[in-house]
This record gives sequence, C-alpha cells and structure tokens, in this order.
Amino acid sequence: MNFSRYRVKPGSKVDLKDWDPDDKSASPGSKEQDEKRLQELAARIDEQQELLYAEAKRGVLVVLQGMDTSGKDGTIRHVFHEVDPLGVRAVRFRAPTEDELAHDFLWRVHPHAPAKGEVVIFNRSHYEDVVVVRVHKSIDEPQWKRRYEVINAFERLLVDNGTVILKFYLHISKDEQRSRLQERIDNPKKQWKFNMDDLAERKLWPDYMKAYTDALAATSTEWAPWYVVPSNSKINRNLFISSVLLETLEGLKMRYPRPKEKLDGIVVQ
Repeated sequence: MNFSRYRVKPGSKVDLKDWDPDDKSASPGSKEQDEKRLQELAARIDEQQELLYAEAKRGVLVVLQGMDTSGKDGTIRHVFHEVDPLGVRAVRFRAPTEDELAHDFLWRVHPHAPAKGEVVIFNRSHYEDVVVVRVHKSIDEPQWKRRYEVINAFERLLVDNGTVILKFYLHISKDEQRSRLQERIDNPKKQWKFNMDDLAERKLWPDYMKAYTDALAATSTEWAPWYVVPSNSKINRNLFISSVLLETLEGLKMRYPRPKEKLDGIVVQ
C-alpha cells in the first residue's frame, strides 16, 4: 500500500474532508487475515526495535494525536505489544501543572524525547499546546501561531541529533466518536474511562477540526511529517501505523554492531 497520499505535504493546505475516516485501505482482508498481518508486523517491528537498541545511533519518536476516543491507547497496545518493554516508553501528556505553566510550553516535553536506541510514544503531545489552548482561548492567536515555528524548530533539533519523528493524526468521524462514547457509558468495564467533560469537549468539535487542520498544515515538515490515519476502523488504524513504522525502521538499514573483542575460537567452559 502507498501511504504517501495520507502524508500531509509540507506547505500544503489541509482539509480533513479530503481523507475519509471510514477508509479501510490498510486492512483489505478478512478479520482473520488482518489480525494475522498485524501479528506479523508486530514481530518485525520487534526485530527492528532490537536493532535500533543495539546500534544505539538513533531514537524514534511516535506522536499520536486525535480527538477523544480516537484510539491512542489502543494503538499503543496493539502496535507495540511485541516490543521489548525495556526499549519502548509511552508518555501521556495531561493538562499542564502550575509548575509547567510557569515555564515555556516545551519545558515539560523535551525531557521525554527518546534517547539513542529508544522508541518513545507520545500519547497526546506538545500539539495540545496549539490545539486545546486555541479552542479554549487560553492564549491569543499571535501566540499559538508563533508556537508552530517553535515546534518546527524543536523537532528539527531532535532530528539533527538522531531522532526519527513520525506523527499520526487519528482521524475519526463525529458519529464514530458518539458511538464510542456511548459504549463507554453502556459498558460497565469501560465506564471508568468516561468523563462528563468529554461531552462538553464534543460540543466544540468544529473548533477542534479547524485547530487540527491548521496545526497539521503548519507543522508537517520533511523532517517530521504528519500522517492522517483513517481510524473509524480500529484494525485499519493499527495496520496503517504498524506498516508506516516498519517501513520507516527498515529504511534506516540498521546493523548490529561488531563485537568489541574477536570471538573466534572462544569456547565457554
């Protein structure tokens, strides 16, 4: 599958209506075939992550953004379930604390950037600071517009120091969100996930779509591209992200490092 049409071209105008959230191009098979494919991809991602860790030349940052219920937790659970937990780390960004608000908006983000040999997943990210703050009018327009430039520079800094960045916007429809929120309410095992604030945020859907549209257009760069992931289908979402991640890792052409000592003829007694 060619994923380039889901990649936001740097400098292009963005209209989320150009991507169908019901698109299932990444999952063309039966449920059984898709699950088998996902398992195969997970195993290969695990192999590449081991190479990344052994080589220790680069880190990988995966950014997951999207509306409530878009599947950030599910993506982490299904895409990375085979990866050695010592080599991968998930970071969730909630509303900033008073201490964090007393610093620049990237102060709380930079310490969580991946070290060489490490995969880090941002479950929400620094993009909350150009989306949520805009929707809720916490800062004015000149401020959130300037933040686009700061984010691009920050991500360029990470890339220049050996970080590979992949950013995924999990694209769901408003109807799909309604269905998933209702499921949380109706299912006793999922009720703990529901928050009344989710309903208030849902009323701001048009504002969020506009904020995401502008953020994707302003911050999809050659060094840190955005992908719009059709996510009404959870298996499509997982296969899409697994495939792009694996393709990116394999494209690094990583190699295991040579042993520090010559091992020829050594026999363990």
